[in-house]
Formats: sequence, C-alpha cells, structure tokens
Amino acid sequence: MDNTIWVYNPPSEEACALARELGIPLEIAQILVNRGIRDPEIAHTFLYGELGKLHNPYLMKGMKEAVERIKQAISQGEKILVFGDYDVDGVLSVVILRRALGFLGADVDYFIPDRLKYGYGIKEEFIDIVLEREAGLVISVDCGIKAVPFTRRAKVEGIDVIITDHHLPGETLPEAEAILNPVLEDSGYPDKGLAGIGVVFKLIQALSEEEEMASQLAHYMKFVSIGTIADVSELRGENRLFVRNGLEDLGEDSDIGLSSLLDICGLKGRKVSVGDVGFRIGPRINAAGRMGMADLAVRLFFSDSWEESVEIASRLDSLNAKRQKVQERTYNQALNMIQSRGLDKRYKFLILGCEEWHRGVVGIVASKLKDFFHRPVLLFTYEDEKACGSGRSISEFPIIECLDECKDLLSTYGGHSMAVGCVLPLEKMTVFKENVNAIANARLSDEDLKRKIYVDSKIEFSDISSDFLGNYSRLSPFGVGNPTPIFLTKGAEVARQPQRIKGKHSKFLLKQKGCFFEALGWDRSDWALEYQRGERIDVAYSLQFSEYLGETKMSLSVEDIKRQD
Repeated sequence: MDNTIWVYNPPSEEACALARELGIPLEIAQILVNRGIRDPEIAHTFLYGELGKLHNPYLMKGMKEAVERIKQAISQGEKILVFGDYDVDGVLSVVILRRALGFLGADVDYFIPDRLKYGYGIKEEFIDIVLEREAGLVISVDCGIKAVPFTRRAKVEGIDVIITDHHLPGETLPEAEAILNPVLEDSGYPDKGLAGIGVVFKLIQALSEEEEMASQLAHYMKFVSIGTIADVSELRGENRLFVRNGLEDLGEDSDIGLSSLLDICGLKGRKVSVGDVGFRIGPRINAAGRMGMADLAVRLFFSDSWEESVEIASRLDSLNAKRQKVQERTYNQALNMIQSRGLDKRYKFLILGCEEWHRGVVGIVASKLKDFFHRPVLLFTYEDEKACGSGRSISEFPIIECLDECKDLLSTYGGHSMAVGCVLPLEKMTVFKENVNAIANARLSDEDLKRKIYVDSKIEFSDISSDFLGNYSRLSPFGVGNPTPIFLTKGAEVARQPQRIKGKHSKFLLKQKGCFFEALGWDRSDWALEYQRGERIDVAYSLQFSEYLGETKMSLSVEDIKRQD
C-alpha cells in the first residue's frame, strides 16, 4: 500500500542480554523488548506466569467496605440489585456476580437497561426500578462511575450503592457506599487496565477468601477471559493471566449456557483462541445488547435446561446474523459517503451521521472505517432531535481528550483514548464538527495518518523451527498491549503463481533458502494479479495457526509486500 510505512529496528543490546539470560531465541527476546519488557524477572513472569501472581484484592480502595456491606445485606436477607451494562463485559459481569452472590446465599436480582431506549449509564430515574423491586443495596458493574444524580437520590431513598467500574470518572465522584475502580488516582491498585469484569472478579476473589467459594474462581475466570477480550482490554498484567488461564480448557466447558454458545459457534471441544472469542463468541453475546435484548444473553447463562439454552443460543446466533447485515449495509453507506465526497482527502477526523443508521452498530462500523482510512471516525445516528454517536480512534489521537475539549456542546459522553460514545443536540452538530476538525488539524500530522506496520523482528524461514514455535507460543495470548508479532523476511521467492481465493483474498507459496511456507493475503486479491511466479519480495507477516482433522497447520498471514529491485 502506498500509504503504508514499515517501521523496523535491528536487534537491541537489551534483547541480546534477555535472550542469553532466559535461554530464548533472539527474535522472541526482541519482541519482549518491543513490548517494553526488559527486566529478566518480569519477562519470565510474562512468559510463564501463574495464577499465584494475582494481586491481593484488598489493595483496591473500597474493597473492605464493599465486602462488609455485601455480607451485611446477605446476613439480613436484604435484596441486592445488580445494575449492568449491555455489552459483553457488562452482561458477563452481571452473570458472575449474580452467581457468586447466589452461592453465598444472597437474595439477588439484576437489571440491564435497554440500550436503544436509555443509552449508556445509570440514569436517575432507575431508582424507581430499585424501589419497585424492593432492593436495599445496588451494585453496579461496568458502569456507574458518573452516576452522581442516581446515587444522590438513592441516598435520599435510603438505598446504598456500591460501584464497580473501570471507566474514567467525571468531575465529581458519586456518593456511594464503596467505589471499586482501578483507574481512580487514589485507588491504590497496581493494575489499572482491568476490564469491568476484572474488577468484579476481584470483588468475588475478596468475598471468596473467607467463604467456601475459592473452588469456583477458575470457572468464573472463563467468563472473565471472554469479557476482557471482548472489551478490547490491554492483555498485560492480570488481564493476561485471566485470559491465558480462562481460555485453557474453555472449549471443554460443561456449563450449560456456555456449552450451548460454544456449540453454535463451532468451538465445542476445540482449543479456543483470543480470535475465536473476539470474532465468534463475543459478537453473539454483544448482538443481544446491540439489538436491544441484553436480557436474552443473561438468561442463557442461568438456564438449567439444555433445550432452553440451545434455543437461546440459536436466537443469539440469529440476532448476530441480523446485526451483521445491518452493519454491512451501514458500512457500505458510510464508505460511499466518504469516498464520493472525498471526505478522507479533506478531513483528518471523519464525522458522519444518518437517520437510518442503527445505534447498536455504529461503533463497529466506526472501527472498520478507522482501520480502512487510518484516522479517527465518529458516526452518529439521528433521532428525536439528538445525535447519538460512537467513535474509534488511532493511537496517535486520544479521542476522549478531544471530547473533553468539546464537552460544553455534549449532553453526555464517556469512553477512553481509543473509543468513545456521546450524545448532543442535533442543532449543535455543525459547531461540534468545526471544533473537532480544528483540534484534529492541530494535533494530527500527515505522517500520523499513514498506516504503520511495526516489524518486531527480521527472520529467515529456516529459523521458524518447532523449538522457535514452542517459545513463540509463550508470548500468547495476543491482543491490545501485546499485539500479534510481525516478522520480516527479505528476498523470499514466489514459488508458484499466486491464486485468488473467494474473489477477495490471495494465496502464495513462498520459498526462501530451501524452506517453503504457504502465505495468505486477506482482502488483498489484487496481489494475486500484481505478483508473478519467480519474483523476489520482502514480506511482512504474522504467523497464523489453524486446526484441521486434529492437526495444527501454520501459514503466514501477510500484512504487506514490497517488490525487490
């Protein structure tokens, strides 16, 4: 791609020292250094870390108060109402907390607001639901850090609130009985990157220390791994331990709801990967919330009937298929709007809106457009004189900071550096666009808008041995904060004429110094026409593994190609 830059640095002295100290290939050591892992002890934990490395949950400010208040509610037979968000992180947080509290003997119920009706967050009027269900204690999961009006009214009504969240707070913290949020400056917790379900797991961990519940923690961790991956949390620290251990035997799980979901995803009895969760399991759970039926996903995991759970899993699959069609239509409409108007040539920040777009898919579409144009994208759906938007950004532009500077125009907003949601009056859209574009113009250079491939290590095909792959596997799971490594091999020969696959992909057989590998160019069918047998190329790629008839096959997933002169 003309707009693509390869960024590569030769092996460092730190990598050489790390390779000697740990007895690992230099290429693996360089990948660790590229991830900021230079200390041999930290590197060893990263490669071989066990669950014994989990932090004490009581390091998190508010944990003692939260545990004591929950135990009081249980001992007094007080009803507890769990408030959750409608995405995978929120739904599964509700599931594991409700299960854990039920195990402890609590009278526990839950509520997840309809995304399409209420949007994100805990609204003040939700107190009426608490009163209606006669709950004395509310516990929020994956939301609530900005629920100041809700907690204020709860206090008036004599209702206590415990907040568990991982989002950034507003200017004022809610008046809650306890707030568990690792991103707060005074939280005291060493791991700031937990997903919402990770925070809930720490609460369950604290509750289990004095109860006969420790044996359940491994099962809860399976849900934590799914929620953490689906929320695109950084796979470092505890998140890495959660995901690595949670995925260990996920495909063999006997939980009725989880087993039914794995079956509909075609993953039953298989080794489940981060990609499987991100592209197969997560979207089916998410589809319920995106289409305004989050309660359906929760019901799946509390069903004690195989017949019912299979029926619910099938409905989630159908909802996901429906969501995919709506998403594809929206993406094509947005892409056409951008390209036909030349918006990517005129603006560094793409902002689009349409009355027809579904609020549940604009975030996913924004993410795809962000990847395609390599610039921040914010998509809106217009309804009732309001613009409801979801945005995604590139690493060079923290999008939440941009919204912070435009907050006077917004009715509500939230998120983090890479993803945001917001609502504003439709009449303010023109001014909002002008302000955002001014900020983007000032902070984004033309270089920032070029796609970059960060090559981790140069390698010869002959070095990709079984021993190398064994060390490579220790680097997984891959995701945000620990991206899939990119390798560079120079002077590979196209050993046979490339083929087009399904009209949109390309397939190569590459040879270098007597070693052959199959290589695939996803969504790059043009490569099959551009390159000829016998040509010499430099190729940037990641390693791709697939299972067929019980055997694991490795191929190269090509990121980019440069023709050698």
